[in-house]
Amino acid sequence: MPRQAMQCVAWGVGAAVAMSCLAPIPRAAAAAPQPAAAAAEAAEAPKPEAADDAPRIQMAILLDTSGSMSGLINQARAQLWKIVNEFAAARRDGKSPRLEVALYEYGNSGLNAETGWVRRIVPLTDDLDKISQELFALTTNGGDEYCGQVIEAAIRELAWSGEERDVKCIFIAGNEPFTQGPVDFRKACQSAIDKGVTVSTIFCGPEAEGVQTQWQEGALVADGSFVSIDQNQAVAEIPTPHDKKLAELSGKLNATYVVFGDVKQREMLARNQFAQDANAAGVSSATAATRAYFKASNNYVCHQWDLVDACRLNKVKLEDLKDEALPEELRKLTFAQRKAYIEKQTKSRAKLQAEIKELAATRQKYLAKALEEQQTGAEGQGLDRAVILSVRKQAEKKQFHFAE
Repeated sequence: MPRQAMQCVAWGVGAAVAMSCLAPIPRAAAAAPQPAAAAAEAAEAPKPEAADDAPRIQMAILLDTSGSMSGLINQARAQLWKIVNEFAAARRDGKSPRLEVALYEYGNSGLNAETGWVRRIVPLTDDLDKISQELFALTTNGGDEYCGQVIEAAIRELAWSGEERDVKCIFIAGNEPFTQGPVDFRKACQSAIDKGVTVSTIFCGPEAEGVQTQWQEGALVADGSFVSIDQNQAVAEIPTPHDKKLAELSGKLNATYVVFGDVKQREMLARNQFAQDANAAGVSSATAATRAYFKASNNYVCHQWDLVDACRLNKVKLEDLKDEALPEELRKLTFAQRKAYIEKQTKSRAKLQAEIKELAATRQKYLAKALEEQQTGAEGQGLDRAVILSVRKQAEKKQFHFAE
């Protein structure tokens, strides 16, 4: 279909980083002792928390991948970890939430016409490295954008929580009329509300055009928020003297992970950790720093392949694992020695995470001062601000609290 001058998508990407360029996966070798801040030295290993005991924030991102989207791609690459950090810091009843994100694309003529050019890329998952990987792997192609159809698919296909107090939200971004396609967007949005899922709309273009093309109406029907953004707005990055150190600590954190399970799968997942470090660093030092901060949070979990997380979250029992599921270095150890090793890695990780959090707090103060000094007017509406403000508003209705 003819494309308007202003094209957009939320959260897109270019080519994936080649896995062959990555450093080898660290095996189960202990990280070398590193100096840490006093708070880091005093850190204790995180206590296991039952997955079902944590409140949830579930977020589905629906991306129009039909046209030119370089400006918004740059925003998404730079702001992904900033957005998830915002919600990692939330609390309800003193507990941090479990963050789950799903990813869809729509409007790409390279997709299946029988599904309305809609593809579920990743179901709801706590594996944020997977979300990042897929963002960096997306490609674009012209097509028809059926907003109602992709919303209906997300409501029908995803495993939404049945807990009333959990936050369940959809974000859809694009710039073509919201009314296109065989599925009435009003019915799709109403079905979302019936499941307790809100739909927020992000129109890439002038606000008046978003209102005229029914993007605002979609948000009103589904109790969400409507915003318009300039997809060509440059991402304001302020380098700090702490970025390099945070990236270094992020790398050291990787050495505390102990791969287990199926050899091919665990190596693929472990390599993706390095790949997303590289993707973040390739965007900017600030993006790498915000990713490091997220890796220090309870929401960065790798229990599918990391024995430390799997044991901490009670996903596996160390004594039940067969030797072939363990790295070579652990196979020759007794059970008591294996348990001691996992405990040592857990404590090493906690110290590094504490050091990252302390340094990230110092970095945030530096940024706040820098922004105050260079402030020249009202803050622009970018992708990160659009998502963060909307989810915070919805989360606060569910008794979540955010640190100011």
